[in-house]
Formats: sequence, C-alpha cells, structure tokens
Amino acid sequence: MTNWSLSAHPSIRAARGPVVLAVLDGMGLGPQDEGNAIWRASTPTLDHLERHGLTAVLRAHGRSVGLPSDQDMGNSEVGHNALGAGRVFDQGATLVDDAIRSGRLFQSDVWHNVVSAGTLHLIGLLSDGNVHSHQEHLYAMLRAAKRGGVDRVRVHILLDGRDVPETSALDYVDGLERVLEELDGDYAIASGGGRMGTTMDRYEADWTIVENGWRAHVHAQGRRFPSARAAIETFRSEQPGLIDQYLPSFVVDPISPVEDGDGVIFFNFRGDRAIEITRAFEEGDDFQGFDRGRRPSVRFAGMMQYDGDLKLPSQFLVDPPTIDRTMGEYLAYNKVTQWACSETQKYGHVTYFWNGNRSGYIDKNFEDYLEIPSDNIAFDQAPTMKADEITKAAVQAIHKGTQFLRLNYANGDMVGHTGNLEATIHAVESVDGNLNQLMQATLAANGVLIVTADHGNADEMILRDKSGSFLPNSDGGWQPRTSHSLNAVPLVLIGADKGLVLEPTGGLANVAATALACLGYAAPDGYEKSLLSQK
Repeated sequence: MTNWSLSAHPSIRAARGPVVLAVLDGMGLGPQDEGNAIWRASTPTLDHLERHGLTAVLRAHGRSVGLPSDQDMGNSEVGHNALGAGRVFDQGATLVDDAIRSGRLFQSDVWHNVVSAGTLHLIGLLSDGNVHSHQEHLYAMLRAAKRGGVDRVRVHILLDGRDVPETSALDYVDGLERVLEELDGDYAIASGGGRMGTTMDRYEADWTIVENGWRAHVHAQGRRFPSARAAIETFRSEQPGLIDQYLPSFVVDPISPVEDGDGVIFFNFRGDRAIEITRAFEEGDDFQGFDRGRRPSVRFAGMMQYDGDLKLPSQFLVDPPTIDRTMGEYLAYNKVTQWACSETQKYGHVTYFWNGNRSGYIDKNFEDYLEIPSDNIAFDQAPTMKADEITKAAVQAIHKGTQFLRLNYANGDMVGHTGNLEATIHAVESVDGNLNQLMQATLAANGVLIVTADHGNADEMILRDKSGSFLPNSDGGWQPRTSHSLNAVPLVLIGADKGLVLEPTGGLANVAATALACLGYAAPDGYEKSLLSQK
C-alpha cells in the first residue's frame, strides 16, 4: 500500500505564498538567429527572469522523457507526464517498438481477433515523426497481416506536415506504396486527409474534424481520386501554399467503405487525438459527436488504450505506460490545494497527462480545474489565443489562497506548428506580457514562480540542411519548420528565499521535486531529485 505522507524538506522552508508553475508550451532554447521566434520577439519579462531569477537548462526530448532514442523530439504529452510524475516512464513509441520487435503484438488475442475478420482497415498518421505514430509500425502490421494470410487490407492515411516537414506527404505516401507493392496482394490506400482537418481532433474542440474522417474512412464519401498522390498534387495545385496538415479529406477509387464484419485498427499510439475517433467506433446510440449514419459492426482496436479511466478503446494491441504516484496525487492526499488551467488545446495536459493519464479529479475537495474554450480558428490568425484569460483566472486563484497552481500557455506550440514565423513572434510576445502579470501577482502574494517549457518549437522555425544552414524556398525566403525541436528548455525560478541555488542542468522529471521543495516538502522515494538546494 502506498504511503502518501510527504515529509518536510530538511533544509528548505515552504514559500509563504503560492507556488505557481507556468509551462510555456513549445518555447525552448534554440539558436539565437532569424529562425528563433523567441529570440526575435520582445520579451522583457523573460529577460528579467533570466537576470534576476535562478536558472537551469532541462532536457525535454528522447530518453529524458521515455522515448526510444535521443533523436526523438519531445512532445506535450510525454513532457507533462514527466513534469507531473517526477520520474521517467517508457512512453508509447518505446512500448510499441518493443512489442513489435519481440513479436508480442502479433501473438496477442486482440491482433488475431481483428485480423481474422473481413477486410482489415488500418487508420492512422502516416509519418516517422514518432509523436503520434511511426510509419514503421504500420509497415510491420502490413507485413504481419500478409504473413498471417489476411487477403484484403485498406489503409486510411492521415497526413502530417506538423511533426515532420510541412510538405513532405508525398515522400511518406510513396514509401507506403512501395511496401504495398512489395506485399503483392489486395492491399491499397483507401482514403486520407490532413491531420488538422481529418479525424485527429482532441478535447472535443471540433467534432467536424472527426466527422470528415468518418465519412472518408468508413463511408468512402468525399472527393474521389485515382490515388493518394493524385489527391495531394491536385489539392496543392488548387491551393498554392497549402501544407500537409490542412489537406482536405479524400477517397481513393475503387472505393472501399468499412463494412459489417471488418476489422479496424487505429495505429496511433498517442491518446489525445485518438480518443474521439475511438468513441465514434465504440459508443452506442447515445453518441453525440455527430451523425454517424450507418455505423458498421466491426472489430475495433487501438494501438494502445488511450484512456485507462474511460476504458477507451476496449481492445488494444499494446499496454500503455503505468504511471503512478504523481505529484498531484501526493498533494491531494496531503490536503494541499491545487489549481490547474489552460485553454482547450492544452487543458488535458495540465490535468489528464499531468496526473499520469488519469481522467477527472483526484480529490475535488482540494483541486480546482479550469478549461478555457479555445477559439475554433487557425491559430496564426489569433496568436494571443487565450493567454489573457488564463492569466486573469490564475491571478484570481492566487488571490483565493490556492497553494499550488499549474497552467499552460499554448501559444508557442500551437502557433509555432502553423509555420507562420511572424505570428509566432506575436504569440511569444503575448505570453511574455501575461507572464509579467503572473509574476507580479505571485510575488505580491509572497509566492514562488517556476517557469519552464515542455519541449521546443517556437525556438527553431526554419528548416536547416545538414550543415546547419537555412533551407531556401522557391520564393526566395526560407522553408518553414512546423515540428518540435530537439532543443533543451529553460527552468527559471523567482521568489525563493535568498541563499538557494538551482543545479544548472536536469530533465523535465526534476521539476516535480523542485516544486515540492518550494512547497516545503522532500521528494517521495524514487522521484528524480530537486534541483533546488542551499548554497
């Protein structure tokens, strides 16, 4: 049985006021050059914090957040898992790699149940970004299906351009077509679309995205093309400058709708953008997301279970990480009041992912969660997003006397993903202005403000060649980068007692123990150590 008691810190006393953790999503430490929206922005608050606060540099990618290798960029989900859990757990990409390498995935009852149905449909993000999925996982399943005698397979591809170069879709489509040709059977691409308009919505921000995918994948309804390549080339010719993540949904002839008795695997391993399409397949007549029309009776499985509390999906190929003893749980059991807030796009990160992939409250008597609805428009069209509203709510929570607050400013990541450098500069400046208000309110309440990020993005927004030089585009400018970076992230602490110092380096998992030290507690057994100590 877990001992939830927290011991007093042996040398650091608790802050007299609140401890406030602000996650500046996607704002890492990149090269100080023209491609760094943070360096180019006017950031007087960040400059002040660097001069007057305690500072450190944190690893936020690869093995430091449970991914297979240090070539894998971090993301908000694994980042918030590490922040909230205080330890590093093997994450989806690593777990799926292991299950495929060992053969366990293809020996499971779930795999045999799904592939022994009618047509096998594989739906998911086609790229090697390794954030939501990896194309090699898809290839491995296709080859295993062929070895297992599956006669007919249809692949429904979601195009990336977000975790990989923004117009790289044809490279991935051509790679998939080569694998399908190699397998020499009735294996083909059936439908697709860009991930931001087809299937991969999250937090119920826009169910029409899932509806678009449902109509294309399940009903084979949509604009029809002789091939996926033809669809992509046509859309690009019709809308110059259109990037992959926003490509419309499409259907490939001859059409292949999902029929009763078919098997369906959603092969993304990350949960947030997989839950809604899972619900569309699994929920009964009480489903309210959109009008599904004919709902085929299928054998559905996810690559992983995307929500352990809601048991979604009911069948899955790989067990998700088991994350226990999170910081939020310890604080709740010790009756420390907590407040968590972000706008819709990152709300689940400061709640579900922070709490170890757990839905809902731990103890509502000591917790208050606030979701501020995101606007349903392109993020670069309103780069301030909901930063003002988040700050206003945080200041109110500080005045209420909440002991530990965590919040996420989504701007640097969500606007950074659009590739619009000027809009991202504006987004960073909006975060910086709000951070000033947050800092003033925290210090006025005799509190401690901790500022960090979950990964990089806005810090590196122009693609580079192998020599490190910017890659030009056909218009004489630079090719935008829309994916996360491999850069470290800052940790800045202001308001702590004099005589305290931060160790210069660590990882995201060190933040929990550091925040607990500010609250006057020693880290629980097994946690990564606090970076805060006496001189």
